[in-house]
Amino acid sequence: MKRIGYFFVAPAVCLTTVLITLPRLACAVESSTHLKPIVRHAIKSDVSPPLRSITPILPSADEIREIPIHRLVKPHGATATGSQAPRVDAALQIAPPTGSMPDPILTFGGVNNVNGILPPDTEGDVGPDHYVQWVNLSFAVYNKSGNLLLGPLDGNTLWSGFGAPCETHNNGDPIVKYDRVADRWLMSQLAFTLPPFGFGPFYQCIAISKTGDPTGEFYRYAFKISDTKLNDYPKFGVWPDAYYLSFNQFGQFAYGGQGVAAFDRQAMLAGDPDARMVYIDTYDPDPSIANLGAMLPSDFDGPPPPDGSPNYFIEVDSPEGYPTDRNILQVFRFQIDWSSDPPDATFDIGGKLVLETDPFDPNLCFPSNLCVPQPDTTQKLDALSDRLMYRLQYRNFGDHESLVMNHTVNVGGNQAGIRWYELQKSGDDDWSIFQQGTYAPDTDHRWMGSIAQDSAGNIALGFSVSNGDTTYPSIRYAGRMVSDPLGDMTQGEATLIDGSGSQLISSPPAAAGRWGDYSMMAIDPTDDCTYWYTQEYYEVTSLVGWQTRIGSFQFPGCGGGAVPSTGSSNELGRRKGK
Repeated sequence: MKRIGYFFVAPAVCLTTVLITLPRLACAVESSTHLKPIVRHAIKSDVSPPLRSITPILPSADEIREIPIHRLVKPHGATATGSQAPRVDAALQIAPPTGSMPDPILTFGGVNNVNGILPPDTEGDVGPDHYVQWVNLSFAVYNKSGNLLLGPLDGNTLWSGFGAPCETHNNGDPIVKYDRVADRWLMSQLAFTLPPFGFGPFYQCIAISKTGDPTGEFYRYAFKISDTKLNDYPKFGVWPDAYYLSFNQFGQFAYGGQGVAAFDRQAMLAGDPDARMVYIDTYDPDPSIANLGAMLPSDFDGPPPPDGSPNYFIEVDSPEGYPTDRNILQVFRFQIDWSSDPPDATFDIGGKLVLETDPFDPNLCFPSNLCVPQPDTTQKLDALSDRLMYRLQYRNFGDHESLVMNHTVNVGGNQAGIRWYELQKSGDDDWSIFQQGTYAPDTDHRWMGSIAQDSAGNIALGFSVSNGDTTYPSIRYAGRMVSDPLGDMTQGEATLIDGSGSQLISSPPAAAGRWGDYSMMAIDPTDDCTYWYTQEYYEVTSLVGWQTRIGSFQFPGCGGGAVPSTGSSNELGRRKGK
């Protein structure tokens, strides 16, 4: 039997103590000057040969390995410890779905666990002719009929011949994005050199395709993020003026706060070897400061935002892990001007926008976090309810702008459901919550969601679903038409694929219950209507036998002139019956 290996990324003794006792404060770490923008050039860059001609680094599964989860330093367990009464979820959908989601247009198998790794971090995006999927630790390129064109290949194949840790290390946390305005592909993963973690330095490896062909040449870059802090859980958003990045920082023995960065998009699209990054460390070692974590940058589909718009970073917070007596969304603006030397960059912590949400309970089975039951086993899965789920999608409708996002919540009795939001702004007005809802239509658990909105204003939400009796972890999606009552996923639920196996848990418990850690709902740039979703499932009950599925679907009438609804949430109500 294969042995289980681990990447130890932070000693659990310190983090566990912090999770229980302190609000987002970890053991002391050295911090850079608070909120001082740091400009760095790529430490290395080149142009690759065509990817299809590079000698592939083929996946290997000689041992079973886990990439550990790095918990945000939040207690998020106040309800479990009795210090706070459980909250009633006022956005819980009461009305049952009245319609039916469209069936998949097609589904096909994606990259399976060819590397013997947990978890998959399932991610992918769609372009005019291709779908590119990247999971831990391999990627593949398909045409839009689902035919495999290239792969699976280890992620660091992209940096073959490049040198530095990007070539020699395949550390995962992958992201692939199609830049629809430039007709290019962004592919990225982190890299560090010396496990066990804590010795640094830590890098973000970024490859930008030279053309719209993801099997062709790439401009390749390595940026050093930090000498002392891991850039964990990196998430990209494409914006006209930059590629924006968020990441959770962990130093040796310690949580290091939220890191954010902007990369010079125009320079990287041109293959400029002198491309710059602006990095801002929001961490403050002062124990009286509420440190931030698990933000997402906005990522646009459809028409670009108005000229000069900042990128919007959002995080979700609650009394369990932040000094607030409310459930809130915090909106931050990241503004950058590359024309100045050095670039003029601001990240407005002082001017952040705080939006109070309807109450929700983020605590699921604290402190074990293992809540989601499965058939054939008493072992449960981690719903990862401490953060927004990728991605934060932005859309410009002309008369208003929109952001959609989601996260997992406890809807009662430690049942996982999905809270989702649409924020809107018009003209010079600021963002407000236009609608919100919690989707949990029955006793099944739903988690690990990804959400997007098409050009007609319809919304679709993909997720994992399971129960302990008859529903193996499966891939489904629900949605709402733009004319449906606000706050409800009225179009019911459709299945991308039914799982037929459960994930077993290994010993030691460090490998227990890993699922996700994210999935991806994308919109086809050719029609701005077709959704593409990718997620994991199990065909056979096993420890690491996960597989992935890719599928597409479309709401009827999208592209036929449907007009998105507008108005304030106070005028129209944030959910049906409120």
